[in-house]
Amino acid sequence: MRRLEVALVVVAAVAAGFTLYVWKASPPWFERLRYPLHYSTIVVERAKANDLDPALLAAVIYEESRFNPTAESRSGAIGLMQLTPDTAKGIAIRTGGTAFRLSDLTNPAINIRYGSWYLRLLLTKYGDLRLALAAYNAGQGNVDRWKTAGLTIQFPETRVYVEHIERLQRVYRDAWKSQLYG
Repeated sequence: MRRLEVALVVVAAVAAGFTLYVWKASPPWFERLRYPLHYSTIVVERAKANDLDPALLAAVIYEESRFNPTAESRSGAIGLMQLTPDTAKGIAIRTGGTAFRLSDLTNPAINIRYGSWYLRLLLTKYGDLRLALAAYNAGQGNVDRWKTAGLTIQFPETRVYVEHIERLQRVYRDAWKSQLYG
């Protein structure tokens, strides 16, 4: 009985050590398990079309919806990049679309096309990744007010959002390099 107890303690210690190592070292294979990448062809295509880092686009999609094309927020944002119907309709009109349907937002190709276009618009407007991400999360009106007043990001949840995206961008860049950068 004593040998069995010792063996179980040793196995548990080795498993705990391995788990701690993997968690701290975050090898690419582990990060790929933690942070999946779906729709990589669309992500790469739309990132290129909008002059975005594909890892940034993947990070935004993960943070917004965990790559769930039917995700819906309490505020009514829908799809992979969590666009509101009003925002998506405006994007459709501004990008030459003729008819917008609500179901477009659950179509990965359309949602990523609209969301990547919008992210590029924000990056161009603000000239700063952190402010663009803050506007994506908290709205342009809030960011414009903060910027005019010389303030940094004022909503704690938006600061956390921006920090998550920045960290996830690095994770996706490292873990999914071959899929995102060829």
